[in-house]
Amino acid sequence: MTMNEKRRDLIQKFAALGSLTVLIAVFAVTSRAFFTTTNALTVALQVCTIAYLGMGMTVVIITAGIDLSVGSVLALGGCMAAVLIKGGMPVWLGMTAGLLLGCLAGLLNGLFVAQLKLPPFIATLGMMGVARGVILQITGGRAIAGMDQAFGVLGNGALFKKMTIGADGYPDIKFVGIPYPVIVMVVLAILMSVVLSRTRFGRHVYATGSNNEAARLSGVNVYRITVMAYVIAGFFAGLTGIVLMSRLVTGQPNEGIAYELDAIAAAVIGGASLTQGGIGTISGTIIGAFVIGILRNGLNMNGVSSFVQQIIIGVVILLTVWIDQLRSKRSTRVRVFANQKQVERSGAPAEASEPARRAVE
Repeated sequence: MTMNEKRRDLIQKFAALGSLTVLIAVFAVTSRAFFTTTNALTVALQVCTIAYLGMGMTVVIITAGIDLSVGSVLALGGCMAAVLIKGGMPVWLGMTAGLLLGCLAGLLNGLFVAQLKLPPFIATLGMMGVARGVILQITGGRAIAGMDQAFGVLGNGALFKKMTIGADGYPDIKFVGIPYPVIVMVVLAILMSVVLSRTRFGRHVYATGSNNEAARLSGVNVYRITVMAYVIAGFFAGLTGIVLMSRLVTGQPNEGIAYELDAIAAAVIGGASLTQGGIGTISGTIIGAFVIGILRNGLNMNGVSSFVQQIIIGVVILLTVWIDQLRSKRSTRVRVFANQKQVERSGAPAEASEPARRAVE
């Protein structure tokens, strides 16, 4: 990213962080139960789902794409893992199969976009219907119940959890521990941040989104980068499905409906741009995920109906995208002005591929 893009990303992060701080302050005043350990764990687990999907969505959005299929792929990967495990497959192997199925769906999305040149919106919209239809057909639209408790360890287990059995025979929890989904979220967020900011692959992802043709002329394998971006999104969708089904200890083929909206909102709130590629960070997306999670949790605790919550979340998305468009227009004007100045100084056209070349170096 250029210096101006880094500065804009930093401003966006502070804006999102400021919004998060305001939400926390408001809900702390309106609800006494907001600052409790139990509620903190509830928020963390809710945020995990948005964060997983948001990280995959961020990579796709940076390449100037979009993935509307993550909610359906979530259900496909999670339910297929449940089906295989109930059929006798070891838990770890069934979950691995669910992850691979998510990657396969992402691979198909990537091929549709990179090979067949379909618009990302249309390609992933089609996959949304296919993935949901496949899992509904396999399960008959019924939940997969009666799962072994080992299936629920990933979603319900916790690190450092301390529990004793009281005199009455009931468990007495001394320390609730750190939920496994939260640990996975932190580890993957750090890993993806390093991949995007410190590796050649990450630089190529930004270059592809900034200027597809310029990146190709600079030696970036745009085809491979585009496909890999959708594979990563599919991986995170499959992971989300497995964690969700593990928390429920049940396979739910109707799970994940409209989850793609939360993922897109988290990425955009965190600074990714739907109108410009090459912009976005994992850290910003995590902040965006917490904004949505805490907003939803606080509204629940204050007795706001789910219908009103949908309206509020929708308004937040609209405002965020509108602000993103304003930023994009301003950035375009600044870039055009800078190019004009360069032409005036040198008497030659500005080098169009320079941003991409800097990103590839």
